[in-house]
This record gives sequence, C-alpha cells and structure tokens, in this order.
Amino acid sequence: MPTLAETVADALLDAVVAGRYPAGTALPPEGELAPAHGASRPTVREAVRILRATNVLEVRRGLGRMVEVGAAQLAASRRTDDHLAQLRAGVEEMRAASEAGEVDRFVEADIAFHDTVMRATGNVFVPFLLEPFGALLVAARRQTSSVPRIRDNALAEHARIVDALDAADPGRARDAMESHMNQTLSDLREHVLREGP
Repeated sequence: MPTLAETVADALLDAVVAGRYPAGTALPPEGELAPAHGASRPTVREAVRILRATNVLEVRRGLGRMVEVGAAQLAASRRTDDHLAQLRAGVEEMRAASEAGEVDRFVEADIAFHDTVMRATGNVFVPFLLEPFGALLVAARRQTSSVPRIRDNALAEHARIVDALDAADPGRARDAMESHMNQTLSDLREHVLREGP
C-alpha cells in the first residue's frame, strides 16, 4: 500500500501530465498543496522529493540565492556583536566537523550559520523566505559536504562572509555571499555532478 507521500506524488504527477503545471512553471507553495491534498507540509516535501528523484520536477535555486545575497547585504548594517560571535563559532564548528569527517555535523553548522545571517537582518520575515526549501537545502548540502574539497571551499567562503559582516560593509557582504553561492554551484557541478570545471 502506497504511503501518503507516494499518493501525493502520484496526484502531482497526474496534474503535471494533465497540463495543470506546464513545464517551466512553479508548483504552488507547500501551504497551498498540503491542504489541497489533505497532507502535512513534510508529506508534501517528501512527495516533491520523490518527483525530483524521478526527474519529474527540478528545484531552481535562484530564489534562495537572491534571498541569501540580499540578507547578507542587509545584515552588514544591522548585525550585532552577538550575531558575529555566533557566526565565528559556526565557522569553527564547521572546521572541527570537517576535520573529523563528520558530514551531518558540518551541514548542521552550515545551516545554522546561514540562519544566523538571516536573523541578523533584523527582519522577522526574512528567515521564513527559505523555509519552503529547508528539507531540500539539507539534502543538497549533505550531498555536497561529503566531499572534503567542497568543505574546504565552504569554510573559506564563510570566513569571508564573517569578515565582511564584521566590517559592516553591505557591498562587500553582498559580494561575499554571491561568491559563496557561485562557489557552491561550481563545486556541485565539478565534484558532484561531474560536469567538469
């Protein structure tokens, strides 16, 4: 007997085939899909993961990227000393986890780092903008962070972000986060998808 997530995935697939969600268009937000299918948000996320695994759906990272770059720029002028201390501690936790080869611990520290950047904006709504991508971000980061070279690159990029925020320089913070996003995409292509440099 299929799980609820598999049932939701089948219903979404039927909707795609029927043309309700044409190629290149976005699915409705989880908040709409969940009640429409009588399921919870985590169940909808699992259904989407099933469809991604079969290449029916793809996740486009552009929105998350724009949010993170903008958040870093805003955080540069609004961060507190406590935020900076948390970010520095996060980088050290990532470094320790990387040296120990503890991928899940590294990913947890990585995500906490980005959450701190979001909170440092002082805007209570910013952290929620990435919420729909939460489970997907964890899965993607776990995949990329299993490669030692990628962890090294991430550490260097995170350190640059902290330096820019410490300097309270919005332009530099924006550029540092943009650089991190570019490095992450490059690493994904070269080391995980094996598309070459």
